[in-house]
Amino acid sequence: MFNEGHVHLHLSPLLLALSSNGRISNQRKHRERLLLDFDRDMSDRVQEAWRKYLIQLQAHPLRTKAITAGVLAGCSDVIAQKISGIKKLQLRRLLLIVLYGFAYGGPFGHFLHKLMDIIFKGKKGNRTVAMKVLLEQLTTSPWNNMFFMMYYGLVVEGRSWSLVKNKVRRDYPSVQLTAWKFWPIVGWVNYQYMPLQFRVLFHSFVASCWAIFLNLKARSVAIKKA
Repeated sequence: MFNEGHVHLHLSPLLLALSSNGRISNQRKHRERLLLDFDRDMSDRVQEAWRKYLIQLQAHPLRTKAITAGVLAGCSDVIAQKISGIKKLQLRRLLLIVLYGFAYGGPFGHFLHKLMDIIFKGKKGNRTVAMKVLLEQLTTSPWNNMFFMMYYGLVVEGRSWSLVKNKVRRDYPSVQLTAWKFWPIVGWVNYQYMPLQFRVLFHSFVASCWAIFLNLKARSVAIKKA
């Protein structure tokens, strides 16, 4: 004899399981929709921010490049301080590094690339790119490295001129030789592939990564010696 109650008792766990699985599936789909909406919203925000940045870069190139260089230099120094084991952020050092990027790094790069375009006006091709890289590495690269070492010693660290002069005399050759192993490649990519308005941004970004790498390297050497 057919017993509806008995069948109902057997089906109830199955129905509960199916209902539970349905709720879990709906919750998963809801989370996926939320993540998708969040990603889409973030993508829209990033695109809008980038659009506004490009407008500022077009309307106020010198100011925008200076601010960009300052911000990237500051981010690099924050990471460098953490890598070097500094527990409390040194705000004075950070602000002076930001000032260097804002007042010198960005403007210097802006006028350098404008000058390069004037010197090599109308000339293109690999030979021209190579000449730009060579000129940059033989003139501005040695000057920038020496200037930064003096700025860091005299202004950031507050050392005396005699101490800074001795440090530059001792360390500058190795610093410059290391730079010549890396920066010509960056210069080639910059002149070959980057539009004029993005060259300072690209150089500043790579310089920030380079500074972090040097701090990691110095940290590794210090640990080995310890």
